[in-house]
Amino acid sequence: MKQTLLFILLALVGIAPTMGQNALNAKADNIVGTYTGTKNDDRFKARITRQADGTYKAQVFWVENDRDEDGNKILDRKNPDKNLRNTPCDRIVLFSGLQYNEEDQCWDGTKIYDPHRGIRAKMKAWFTKDGRLCIKGTLFGISESVYWQRLP
Repeated sequence: MKQTLLFILLALVGIAPTMGQNALNAKADNIVGTYTGTKNDDRFKARITRQADGTYKAQVFWVENDRDEDGNKILDRKNPDKNLRNTPCDRIVLFSGLQYNEEDQCWDGTKIYDPHRGIRAKMKAWFTKDGRLCIKGTLFGISESVYWQRLP
């Protein structure tokens, strides 16, 4: 009896932190919103929206330093898609087709675009205990995580 009670108590203690951590991860549309982030000392704001097919898309709508030294809008010159290289930096789509993974309580199933490097990497996203959105990109087994803060 004591062993069973101890096992149940340990199981509940082990689950409790996970449940709190995953509260924002428990519903697909919790990812929808406006966020701010930093990449290579560049501050930006992006909006994640739900698409008609139930997937999610993130698009930049503001970049702190959006002009080059001549005062021209910075363009997405490193984009591997030549048709997108004239996209202004404050209009870049960072990902689309993101899907909610109910079993793992995270978002995945697409690639994220890094305009600084001109690469796309497999992505996974989830909320941390402190409410930030962690976005992890993985390419050739090498991963990097960035954290976005939701704006009110």
